[in-house]
Amino acid sequence: MDTLDIAFAEARRYLASLDTRPVASRGTPAAIRSPLPVQFPMHGMPATDVVRAIAAAAEPGLTANAGGRFFAWVKGGALPAALATDIMCSAWDQNVVLASTSPAGAVLEEVAGQFLLEALRLPPDSSYAFVTGCQMAHTTALAAARHAVLARAGWDVEAKGLQGGPVIRVLANAHHHSSVTRALRLLGLGSDCIVPLGGDVPGTVSADALSAALADAPDAPTILILNAGDLNIGACDDFATLCPIAHAAGAWVHVDGAFGLWANASPRLAPLVAGVELADSWATDGHKWLNTPYDCGMAITRDPVAHSAAMRMTAAYLTTGGAVRDPMDFTPEWSRRARALPALAALMELGRDGLAAMIERCCDHAAAIYDGIIGFEGATGIARPTMNQGLIRFDACDGANISDAVIAAINASGEAFVSGGNWDGERVMRISVCGWNTSANDVARTVAAAGEALARLRSSAEMDVGLTR
Repeated sequence: MDTLDIAFAEARRYLASLDTRPVASRGTPAAIRSPLPVQFPMHGMPATDVVRAIAAAAEPGLTANAGGRFFAWVKGGALPAALATDIMCSAWDQNVVLASTSPAGAVLEEVAGQFLLEALRLPPDSSYAFVTGCQMAHTTALAAARHAVLARAGWDVEAKGLQGGPVIRVLANAHHHSSVTRALRLLGLGSDCIVPLGGDVPGTVSADALSAALADAPDAPTILILNAGDLNIGACDDFATLCPIAHAAGAWVHVDGAFGLWANASPRLAPLVAGVELADSWATDGHKWLNTPYDCGMAITRDPVAHSAAMRMTAAYLTTGGAVRDPMDFTPEWSRRARALPALAALMELGRDGLAAMIERCCDHAAAIYDGIIGFEGATGIARPTMNQGLIRFDACDGANISDAVIAAINASGEAFVSGGNWDGERVMRISVCGWNTSANDVARTVAAAGEALARLRSSAEMDVGLTR
């Protein structure tokens, strides 16, 4: 067998095990290191031995997030066509930075961008960038926003930088993700520029709060950041109301749509994000709800001029321009793999109806897990999924919050993998369903695992109470 044969055999074995292997990894750091040399080898190893050793080292530490019972954080699996295309991308080893360096990569990225805009029902003349993830999608889109709001104030930030320029104010949903904060730090704006906004509906910004904040500094260059899918409860801002208010004040509207933007691809769920197409930029992830392999994020802007102005660079030795778009004009990376191609494969494999069906199915499964678990004594529903995210609290017989213990017990069982979080000052279990291959059977197994873990912990707590009396 050659190296590719071994690698494919190991990959097939792993994929075939997803339904039966523990979802949580169980390997210790020592077990993961043990198949590898203790020190950098003096002499090179045969390639076949290297592949076998790395496969053996990884095996005990792999988390089965590609399977149907991974509900922690917001992770999808990888659709078959997307996974296979990703393998080809590695074999082709293209640097898709310019049309001249990889004509195939650049042309196919254009097709992927067109299909992406059509799938998400965003303005067809928008610009786009395929980046590593939503972190860099925020950074890229907000760089375009930074350029636009400062250009309106007569300041060339790409030439002059931020020092001495107008101060940018960022109004943001109080429940904004930490990746937004880090993007602002990377762009030199700092976290202190953020003015958090709330409203009467949990996880959303109200029109009154936005209007009041805009009125506080009507002449300041302003960026507004809204949510399409809050990380905890899936809440979405009222884009149809808020975007016109922001635009009337001259603000740029950016949407964190890491997963929730994909609701716009579903006729049934699109009302949750009604008006999202009115924003100026959007950030989302392919490796979440589109179910591409890592790493694949997307930055999209309504203003291609601002987008390219923030990103474009030149050098004497580069061949640029021509009929095909140069990806480097819209991305922060000089060297970049053909990460748009797995996204293109996923969109083609699903089609418009398949994409909508997958998104709706995940939401239905999230609700089914939630409804099943809150039927157990000691489980309290905090937020039933309106999209694909939900929250549940678990209590012992004496009312003590045992959510973290239940989460640990579910994960230790290997039947499912869930995560915790904080909501209104208390610990809760989060439900997040993004996998294309999650089934009704996966839902049933997860509900059963949660019920068994909760019953065992409550019974143990009752015995402890009895022994202390």
